[in-house]
Parts: sequence; C-alpha cells; structure tokens
Amino acid sequence: MTDSIGSISSKQTNQVNLNNTQNDLSFKDMLKNAVNEVNDTQVQGYNAMENIATGRVKNLQQAVQKIEEAELSLKLGLEVKNKAINAYREIMKMPV
Repeated sequence: MTDSIGSISSKQTNQVNLNNTQNDLSFKDMLKNAVNEVNDTQVQGYNAMENIATGRVKNLQQAVQKIEEAELSLKLGLEVKNKAINAYREIMKMPV
C-alpha cells in the first residue's frame, strides 16, 4: 500500500519537474524545437522515399508510414504558421 502512494507522489513530482522545464523554454525555443522536429520528420520521409526508389527498403509499410508522417507534420506546421500570422494580423488591427 505504501509503495503505491510513494510511486504516485514520485510521478507527481516528475510531472511538476517536466512542467517547470517546459515553462522555462522561451517561445523562440519552443518554435525552434517544433521546426526542427518537422525538419527531422521530413528528412526521414525523404530517406524512406529514396529507399523505396532504390529497392533498399525492408518493410514497405514502415516506409510508407514515414512518408505519411512527414506529409502530416508539414501540413500541421503550415496550419500553425497560418494561424499565427492571422492572429498577428488581428492584433495589429486593434486600436491602441
């Protein structure tokens, strides 16, 4: 019984530490990390396409999955960019 209570409190402590680490990042750092993640996904997708084209692919399903992940991450990144630009435009329209 005490072990479960101890493990719950340690999980809560880890969650608090994780939240503090995320809060310490600036918007610039968060944006840079997100762009790097999208770029990494794109590189993996291109590598999967290259492996399919050259016949070096061992598992076609995984290769296609990497390509789909790359496509979806790029679409998500573009949508986030569009929303951010629209929000900026709305803010700039506000009277001071």
